[in-house]
Amino acid sequence: MAALWSSFICFVVASAIVIPISAQLSPNFYEKLCPEALPTIRSVLEKAIYREPRIGASLLRVHFHDCFVNGCDGSVLLDDTPNFTGEKTARPNNNSLRGFEVIDEIKEAVNTACCGNVVSCADILAVAARDSVAILGGPSYQVLLGRRDARTASFTDANNDIPPPLLDFPALLSNFQGHGLDLNDLVVLSGGHTIGLSRCTTFRNRTYNDTNIDPQFAASLRTICPVQGGDNNLATLDATTATFDTFYFKQLLELKGLLHSDQELFKRVGSASDGLVQYYSNNPGAFLADFGVSMIKMGNIKPLTGSAGEIRMNCRFIN
Repeated sequence: MAALWSSFICFVVASAIVIPISAQLSPNFYEKLCPEALPTIRSVLEKAIYREPRIGASLLRVHFHDCFVNGCDGSVLLDDTPNFTGEKTARPNNNSLRGFEVIDEIKEAVNTACCGNVVSCADILAVAARDSVAILGGPSYQVLLGRRDARTASFTDANNDIPPPLLDFPALLSNFQGHGLDLNDLVVLSGGHTIGLSRCTTFRNRTYNDTNIDPQFAASLRTICPVQGGDNNLATLDATTATFDTFYFKQLLELKGLLHSDQELFKRVGSASDGLVQYYSNNPGAFLADFGVSMIKMGNIKPLTGSAGEIRMNCRFIN
């Protein structure tokens, strides 16, 4: 009887749903459309992070890689098909990005809670990134919503637009500026590496060839990442990898950044970047506040709104 009543309620609600057409993102986009959308995302995500704390960092990274390739449009979630090559197998993502099953789980739960397909995969990804950060101790910033999903993806742009971990500082800054972000955004968003793990392939070259690395730290990494083999061996991005804090910046001051691109932010040359790393290492409140601001800014990179794109029923495939 309860199942029949629930189905009836969903039929009534679905019949009344009119998805608003808006050219602007809004924090209240789903307030009337589906007030259960955001609590449902949070609930599923809390269970997923309880099962595996690393998944929070993984979803934050998926959102970053989504936004840096033609905007925050959910294109990174599309699977390859016989007639289509998406972004998942591009060099920065292949055998690296993870957490897609959790997005699938969230999408199914949200469609059920909303009695229909009203919440885009791009918005789910943006909210999941925010909630992951908050659950692990970071800020619960306000996410702007109303994105729609891309009907296509770009393997080539994913290879070209996502900054690899071997970039030097000028190339890193240029990449971020090309996406409408600035130096402060570069340093603050890099602070997202306070959570998560990284594969040996991303830090092997730094471990054996960089000179601006603490010798004992390098020696410890060599036990994890040999010159040959062990490509998928993992190291923590900072020493408190399951807690969103400022330890990432403190490690840069000690020349213990795991990735070459991380340590490029602090080179002991008195640069503006050096100053920001020192500032955030000593001011956790400022870091948390500024991280939220930069995430909102990144999340506003070329979103599809209005009648552009679609709202996918399944985040892996276009409708």
